[in-house]
Amino acid sequence: MDLAAGLKGRHVLVTGASSGLGDHFARLCAASGAAVTVAARRRDRLDALVAALREAGAPRARAVSLDVADPDSVAAAFADLDAPLDVVVNNAGIAESGAAIDLPRDSFDRVIDTNLRGVWAVSTEAARAWRDAGRGGVIVNVASILGLRVAGGVGPYTVSKAAVVQLTQALALEWARYGIRVNALAPGYIGTDINRDFFETEPGRAMLKRIPMRRLGRPEDLDGAFLLLAGDASRWMTGATIPVDGGHLVSSL
Repeated sequence: MDLAAGLKGRHVLVTGASSGLGDHFARLCAASGAAVTVAARRRDRLDALVAALREAGAPRARAVSLDVADPDSVAAAFADLDAPLDVVVNNAGIAESGAAIDLPRDSFDRVIDTNLRGVWAVSTEAARAWRDAGRGGVIVNVASILGLRVAGGVGPYTVSKAAVVQLTQALALEWARYGIRVNALAPGYIGTDINRDFFETEPGRAMLKRIPMRRLGRPEDLDGAFLLLAGDASRWMTGATIPVDGGHLVSSL
């Protein structure tokens, strides 16, 4: 089965597309034949991504400015769409590190506002549009294995991602009647520019040893599960969370 074919001709919105996994998922969707709307706060990076997508042969790419933590920004972004959506990828996320006992309250609030309230705001905006139009849709939430198990020093992030897993199930239950499917992808540790230096340190190398496959994930390692959830091959799946983590979740405690 060609999983990429399930996105051909679809209109996909990717939040948090200005860097990292959002950028990767946008490129993957465009390469699969989808019209892609990329959204984030950093408009200069979005414009550069759109230019790259068009140069690569994806003329149906455009950008909208979006701060998922601001409900007015979410509403404005949806009003700015040039065509109805088929798929929403809730990828926008941030992390705040440090011991919970020392973190200021606004650190917790910032993470929850983006990682959880943002998913809620974007999802409900899309769902209302689909319900009112009498058509279904697909939502893919980017969670994390830290929403399924826990690590120290990133308390607000783990709480937010655990909530995204539960929210995925709650929305799937409520919205199945409208033909709206809601699933989540839970990546393990993926090598990016932000964390690559850490994994060259002694603590980073020790963490890699706890991953059964003994390596960091690469963004493309997520492609199969992402295309499954975003396309028609998962037509009878909703409320599921798929970990892609090199076996990290099944490692010994």
